[in-house]
Amino acid sequence: MFSSRMNQSLLLGPLDELHELAFIERPIRRSLKTAEEIDQLTVDEELNDIERAVYLLSVGQEVQRVSVISNLPSLVRQNPAETFRRVVPKVREVLNGAGAEIQLAAAASFLTILQDDIILIHTHTYSILKTVLLHLNHRDTVVSNAWLETLLSAISALPKETIKQEVLNPLLYQSQLSHSLQARLASCRILGKVACKFDSHIVKKELLPLARSLCQDVEFEVRVGMCRQLENIARAAGVDDTRTELLPELVELAGDEESGVRLAAFNTIIDLMEVMDSDDRLHVVVPLVMSVCEASSQADEAVVASLSFQFGKLCSGLDGCLSDEQRSRLLQRFKLLCVAGLQTDGNPTDGNNESTLIRCNCCYNLPAMVLFADPTHFLSELYPSLCSLCCDPEVSVRRSAAASFHQVVKLLGSDVPLIHKQLLDLLQDDALEVLDTLMNHLEETLEAVLSRGENLTLDNKFPELLSALLLAEQKVGSSLRWRIHEKLLQRYSCLARLLPGELLHQNFSPRIFVILTTNKVLPVQREAARTFCTFLRYNRKHEQRQEMMERLIQDLAQGRSYWNRLRFLDVCETATDVFSRKYFNKHFLVPALELVHDPVANVRYKLCQLLPRLRSSLRLPADKQLLQKLDQCVQKLLCRETDKDVVATIRQTVLELDKLDLTEPFHKRQEKDLLDQKKEKEETLLLEMEQLERQQSDGKLVSDKHTDRKRRDSKSLAATKAVSVSGAAGASGKEMRRAKLSRSRSLSSQPTTSKPANPDRTLKVKELGGGSGSGKSMLSGKDDSLRTTHFTMATLSQTKSTSSMPVLIRSNTTSLLDRTNQRSSGLKEGQSRKLSINRKSNSFSVQSGRE
Repeated sequence: MFSSRMNQSLLLGPLDELHELAFIERPIRRSLKTAEEIDQLTVDEELNDIERAVYLLSVGQEVQRVSVISNLPSLVRQNPAETFRRVVPKVREVLNGAGAEIQLAAAASFLTILQDDIILIHTHTYSILKTVLLHLNHRDTVVSNAWLETLLSAISALPKETIKQEVLNPLLYQSQLSHSLQARLASCRILGKVACKFDSHIVKKELLPLARSLCQDVEFEVRVGMCRQLENIARAAGVDDTRTELLPELVELAGDEESGVRLAAFNTIIDLMEVMDSDDRLHVVVPLVMSVCEASSQADEAVVASLSFQFGKLCSGLDGCLSDEQRSRLLQRFKLLCVAGLQTDGNPTDGNNESTLIRCNCCYNLPAMVLFADPTHFLSELYPSLCSLCCDPEVSVRRSAAASFHQVVKLLGSDVPLIHKQLLDLLQDDALEVLDTLMNHLEETLEAVLSRGENLTLDNKFPELLSALLLAEQKVGSSLRWRIHEKLLQRYSCLARLLPGELLHQNFSPRIFVILTTNKVLPVQREAARTFCTFLRYNRKHEQRQEMMERLIQDLAQGRSYWNRLRFLDVCETATDVFSRKYFNKHFLVPALELVHDPVANVRYKLCQLLPRLRSSLRLPADKQLLQKLDQCVQKLLCRETDKDVVATIRQTVLELDKLDLTEPFHKRQEKDLLDQKKEKEETLLLEMEQLERQQSDGKLVSDKHTDRKRRDSKSLAATKAVSVSGAAGASGKEMRRAKLSRSRSLSSQPTTSKPANPDRTLKVKELGGGSGSGKSMLSGKDDSLRTTHFTMATLSQTKSTSSMPVLIRSNTTSLLDRTNQRSSGLKEGQSRKLSINRKSNSFSVQSGRE
C-alpha cells in the first residue's frame, strides 16, 4: 500500500509539471506573428537599397524605420546623391512626432556621417544642419543632448557664413532668460564651440557680451556651464581682451556662493595661466590660489579634490611668481593633502571616497611637486609624503603611487637610494593590482636605480632588490592572474642588460627555466621562453651559455615528456626572433629537426608547422648542409608518416616551402637581412667583450700569482741566508787557524813546480767565485801548471777568508731570481741544491785547509 502511494505521488509530480509547461507554451504560440503581420513585414526582393529604404520609411513599422535610419551612413557611402534626394526627406518626415528611439537613431546616424567625412560638406551638411536645429529643443533631455552633440560636430564642418547665419542668430535668441534651462545650457556649449571659428574682432563684438550675460545667469548650472567654456573664448579673443573682459568675470565667479561655480572658475583660471603674462599671474592668480588654499580646509571635499588634481599644474605655472613664504605654504598644503582622511592624533581613518580620491590625486602630482620643491630638498620636504602614499591603507592610492614612481626615480638622480625601501614595499605589496601598475614602467625604474650601482650604499642593497623581484614573480605565479604573470616576465627581460651576468645566471635564469617547464598557461610559457632566450643572448660567459643550451637540449628537446618537447619547438620559434640566423642554425636547428623521429604525433605536427620558419633562416651556399638535413626531414615526413593530420599538414607545408622564396617581396627580405646583420654584429661584439673580460681576468690572475710567488721566494731566500750565515759563523774560527797553518808550511817549503792536484783545486775555487761561467771557459791548463804552490795556497787562503760566503750567497740569489716563474716543486728542488752546495763548499774549505 505504502509503495503504491509513493509511486502515485512520484507520477503526479511530473504530470503537474507537464501541465504547467503546457500552460506556459500557449501564450508563446499566441504571440507569434499572424499572416497579416507577416505580409506587412515582407518586402519585394526586386527593390534596390534606396527604394527599399523609402518603402520602409513610408509604410513600415517602427522597428523597420529604426533599422533604415541606423543604416543611413551605409546608404550615404554607396549612393550619396540619391540618399540625400530621396531618403533624407523621408527621414525628416518620420522624425516629426517620432519617439525617442527613432530620434536617437537619427542623431547617431547624422553624427556618424559628419565625423566620417563621407559626404561633401558644402552640398549636404546644410540639409543635416536644418534637421538638427529643428529637433535641438526636444522635450526629452537625452534626445536633446544627442542632437546637441550632432550640432557640435556639424559646426566643425560648416563654413563661417553658414554658422553666423544659421547658428549664431538662434543662439542669441535661445540664451535669453525666457527660454528653458536646457536651451541656455546648450547655448553655453555652442558658444564655446563656435568661438574658434571666428577672429578676435568678431569674438569681442558678438560673443563676449553673450558670454558675460550667461556668466550672470540666475541658475548656477548655467554659470558653471559658461565658466567651463570661457577657456575656448579666451584663447580666441587674445591676451588683451582676456585681461580686460574675462579675468574680472572669472575672479567674480571664483567668489560665487555656489561651490560648483567657484570650482569651475578656479579650474578655468588654472587652465588659462599659460596665456597670461607674469603680471596677471602675480596680481590675480597668486592671491586667488593662496586664498583658495587657506579656505580649502573648510570647504567641501569636491573643491579640495579638484584642488588636489590641479595642484601640480598650479605650482608649475606659478613657480617664478612665488615668494619663499608662499612656496613653503603651498608645500605645506600639499603635505596635508597627502594625508587627507588618514588617522591622526585622536582622529580615526576616514574611508570616504573623496579623501581617497584626494590622496590619489596627490600621487598623480607628486613628480611635479618634486620639481617644484627641488630634488635636492626631497628628503626634507617630500620624503615623508612619499612614504605615506606608498604605505597607504587604500589599494587605489598605492596603485597611483606605483604609477608615478618611475618619474620620481628619474627626477631624484643620484639620490635614488633614498627611496629604495619604498620600491621594495611596492614590489612586495599584497595587492597584485599595485604590482601590475608598477610593471608598466619597471624597466625605466630599474634602469634609473641600477645605473647608480657604483654607489656603495646601493651595492649593499642589491640582494634585497633581487630577492624582492624574485618574490614578486613567485607571488604572481602562485595566483590565477596569468596576464600579470605574462607582463612581469616580459618586463624582467630588461634585467639582461641591467644586472651582471653572474647574478642573472645564478638567480633568475633557473627560475625562468622552471616556469618554462612547469607552467601550464601557454602565453606565460611563451613569454618565459622569450625571456630565457634574452638572458642567453646577453650572457657573456661561454660556460654559462653552454650550460643553458645543454639544459634546453636535455630537458626540453630530449625530455621524456612530449609536453617539454613541444615547449622546445616554442623556444625555437621565439629564438628565431631573438638570435641571428647564424647562432640559431648553430644551436637550435639540428635539435629541432631531430624531432622528426618523435613517437608523439603532436610533436611532429608542431614541427611541420615550424618548418617554413626554419627554412627562412637558411641562406645558400653557407647553409647547404643544413638545407639538406631539412629536405631529408621533409622527405621522411612525406614517406613514413602515418598520422593523417600530420600528413595533411606536411603537404600544406611543402607547398609553402615551394612558394617561400617567390612570394616574399624583395624589400621585406632585404629588411630581414639588415636586421639579421645587426643581430650578428651585436653577438660578435658580445663575444669580443667576453674575450676582453677573460683576458683582463687572466692577466689579473697571473699578476696575482706572480706577486704571491715573489712573496714566497723572498721568504725562502731569507731562510737560505739565515742558514748560510749560521754555517759561516760556525766555521770561521777553524778556517782562520787552517789558513795560518797553510802559510807557515808554504814559507818552510818552496818547491819550483806545482803538484798536479793544485790546478784542479784552483779551478774549483774559480768556479765558486765566478758562478756564472762554464767549466770549459774557466779551464786554462798551461797557465795553472806554471803557477807555484805558494801562489796557489795564498790565493786559496785569501778567497776562503774574505769572499767565500758572499760568493755563495750571490750565486744562490741569482739562481733563485732565475727560477721565480717556476712551480713550487722546482723551488723546493732549488733549495735542496743550495744546501748541497753549501755542504760542498764547507768540505772543500776543510780539505784545502788541511793541505
